[in-house]
Amino acid sequence: MKYEPAEDLQKIADEISRMFFPHVQIEHVKCYRSYGTASRGTIARCHTIGKLVQKALGIKAIYVLEFLSERFDKLDEEEKIKTVIHELMHIPKSFGGGFKHHDFVCDKNINKCYKEYIRVKEEKKELKNEDKNWW
Repeated sequence: MKYEPAEDLQKIADEISRMFFPHVQIEHVKCYRSYGTASRGTIARCHTIGKLVQKALGIKAIYVLEFLSERFDKLDEEEKIKTVIHELMHIPKSFGGGFKHHDFVCDKNINKCYKEYIRVKEEKKELKNEDKNWW
């Protein structure tokens, strides 16, 4: 496996976190693209360090969002955004090294968040256009 920082996805994750997940300490969340996976069907994963290891190392929780290039990069833009939302939803409000499970991280909640994300993005776009046309 090869890993590289995914700056494009980091920016999206930062934006989505600020909008919908204020509990996410984005400075402790890193996005990576991986290459060479042997896993089947996986598009992305959320990783963390367990509480005991955090305590032993004297560090706060760290989450790594891994996007498997072979599958993720083939998705359309909507599905890419939904996948980022999905992975961020796994991070609990405690931001302590645990995960929210798929009873919460489900299509219904992801789609709701995605629709709101698009609505806010469109509003911002319209405001920018109004500002340009003001003069």
